[in-house]
Amino acid sequence: MIRILGIAGSIRRDSYNKALLNEAAMLLPTNAEMKIFDIGKLPLFNQDLEADLPDVVKEFKNEVEKCDALLIATPEYNRSVPGVLKNAIDWASRPPGQNSFDGKPVATMGASTGSLGTAVVQYHLREIFAFLNMHPVEKPSVFVANADKKIKNGRVIDEETRKRIGELIENLVKWAIKIGVSDAK
Repeated sequence: MIRILGIAGSIRRDSYNKALLNEAAMLLPTNAEMKIFDIGKLPLFNQDLEADLPDVVKEFKNEVEKCDALLIATPEYNRSVPGVLKNAIDWASRPPGQNSFDGKPVATMGASTGSLGTAVVQYHLREIFAFLNMHPVEKPSVFVANADKKIKNGRVIDEETRKRIGELIENLVKWAIKIGVSDAK
């Protein structure tokens, strides 16, 4: 089984990006399972706490370390990474020499009510992934523009969006197997 950790870059109760993750969980191939971690539980990053990490940070780092791949669904705030997601990335990649993301396959997708559908944030995340030695899935791009018309009551109602999410999650599983993070076939 390929173990995927899902992370939403939004902690809003009715987040479109949480809906994308939930949709992905329903579209998983039979050789994969997904757990979603609520990064809203994490305290603000504070380097003073690295010597004795808070329990919730230890829990998050452990979930990242034991997963085979990550799936991040995120909005775009001010043409970049939402603070809550950057905070989670900082915690999991620290302290120095203890980068929990090292070598992990990762896929991104995002939903926005705007017309660009999170294209810029996903490119910013790729820069971060390169620094953290993560291995992103390149295709398909899932930039969900006008999300308020494609997601209703926490469900993706647009068939083309569902199709692209399914392709992305399938490619993430294949990528995880190809680069050898799991014995799943």
